[in-house]
Amino acid sequence: APGPARPGTKRLPRAIVVGVKKGGTRAVLEFIRVHPEVRALGTEPHFFDRNYHRGLEWYRSLMPRTLDSQITVEKTPSYFVTKEAPRRIFNMSRDTKLIVVVRNPVTRAISDYTQTLSKKPDIPTFEGLTFRNRSLGLVDTSWNAIRIGMYAVHLESWLQYFPLSQIHFVSGEKLITDPAGEMGKVQDFLGIKRVITDKHFYFNKTKGFPCLKKSEGNGLPRCLGKSKGRTHVQIDPEVIEQLRDFYRPYNIKFYETVGQDFRWE
Repeated sequence: APGPARPGTKRLPRAIVVGVKKGGTRAVLEFIRVHPEVRALGTEPHFFDRNYHRGLEWYRSLMPRTLDSQITVEKTPSYFVTKEAPRRIFNMSRDTKLIVVVRNPVTRAISDYTQTLSKKPDIPTFEGLTFRNRSLGLVDTSWNAIRIGMYAVHLESWLQYFPLSQIHFVSGEKLITDPAGEMGKVQDFLGIKRVITDKHFYFNKTKGFPCLKKSEGNGLPRCLGKSKGRTHVQIDPEVIEQLRDFYRPYNIKFYETVGQDFRWE
């Protein structure tokens, strides 16, 4: 026999974690869903990039049930680099709150490559994919792992539809060193009480990042899956230096636009 119907209503999300891949989006989602006023969709629906043709009702049907006092949240990190996503989200609701988790674009690219390599061991080297011409220092911006980290470029599309006040930037680095501080700002941005604090976290030395002492719905500790905290591939320091030079102007423009220095230099 079916169990009792769950209370609440399926609603379109009021907040979306729109990016970026390998920035710390899963951590933000897992941390914020501990909050009693937040209900989050666990999987990435990819509605505003791959499944838009299915319509808003399909999208709504995926959402968890919420009470009037709760906020629905979803996360799909590829939205940030999808040209159509800002307009599509705006058309759903111009009041949608957007969360972007960013980290040093060089480490982000290496992390991205490391993840791909674990699935496709025969791909070219990081160096081979990074440069169109290494001796001239020409970086291949068509490679997704490089392109994603050009945050200032992607942000322009979002600012055509949403004011900066509706976009909150989380530092992927601070999410590791000070998870409670970063999540405090996320809770403020969402307009909910600061419930998630230092007492929710402990540092997992093996993984090298914070874990939750208790996860949503049960009293067990919760660490992110084995795909998180992988040891990065060793990259030639000279390649890293060239990439830092490449990203510097984009980083500076990004800091100036959002009014926040992420200290990636």
